[in-house]
Amino acid sequence: MRLSWAPWLTGALATAYAILQSTWLLAGTPTWALSSSDLTTPRGLVIGACLAVIAVVAALKVTGGRWPLVVAAWALSLLLTCSAAMILLDFVGGILPGLGIPHDPAGFASRAACLVVAAFSAVTALSYQRELRGCARCSRIPRLAATPRWAYVAAYAAVAGFALRIFAQVALFGPVPFAEGPQTLVFEAGFGLAGVLLPLALVHRWGRIWPRWVLPLAGRRVPRWLVVGPGFAVAAALLAYFGAGLVQLTQETIAGTLQLPAFMWTAIPAYVLWGIGLAIASTAYYRATKPPCPTCHT
Repeated sequence: MRLSWAPWLTGALATAYAILQSTWLLAGTPTWALSSSDLTTPRGLVIGACLAVIAVVAALKVTGGRWPLVVAAWALSLLLTCSAAMILLDFVGGILPGLGIPHDPAGFASRAACLVVAAFSAVTALSYQRELRGCARCSRIPRLAATPRWAYVAAYAAVAGFALRIFAQVALFGPVPFAEGPQTLVFEAGFGLAGVLLPLALVHRWGRIWPRWVLPLAGRRVPRWLVVGPGFAVAAALLAYFGAGLVQLTQETIAGTLQLPAFMWTAIPAYVLWGIGLAIASTAYYRATKPPCPTCHT
């Protein structure tokens, strides 16, 4: 069933955010603590994206759904998500305040609002996509009988991206500073889990069935969203933040203003590779563990 409320709410949110950003463009912005701006893309581009969201969701509502409009809604959602990419630092700094990431309430609020518009643009796109594909529940996405070879390649590419990022750190700056305090230790532990354990869990059997050494749960099925949820979330965070960073890296290289080129051209592409690998492996895990659709039985 189409979410009839989605275009209306998406249009209203995009309008409100466009008005806010236009006000800041004309009258000046607050002082940002985290960076020189609240977003990673120019303010005028974000305003234009919001106006485009309004136009696209209105056209979807009028036409009842067309594939070019659905694709446009997804593309605008991606652009706005990348614009709010620094929200990753807000979350990391909020969870681990000892890392020294500046607290930026105004910037966080702006990025969160941008992300909300992006999310509802995606909800609208998904709603019409499912209707166009003939199943309001699953978009007729077929299940996988087993983990395909391309998923293994993607998972190990993610691990390779993580390893390349560590290599860039160690080769150019020395050992990772584990001894700088408990906050750093927690961060590095989570960093390693997301770079090694998570990608491998997405393609190996122990990511679906608890292994024998997990005594209380051994042999039971792993809840699929316990694995695929973090997989998609980390992939989205890496691709949004470092995808935008790769664009900025290219611009600074062309302009001749890039600092630490050897490190940056190793670390940022490594993060992007990590994110792409996780996204592909998560998609395979999602399809392989997908229960039969009660509507279309796909």
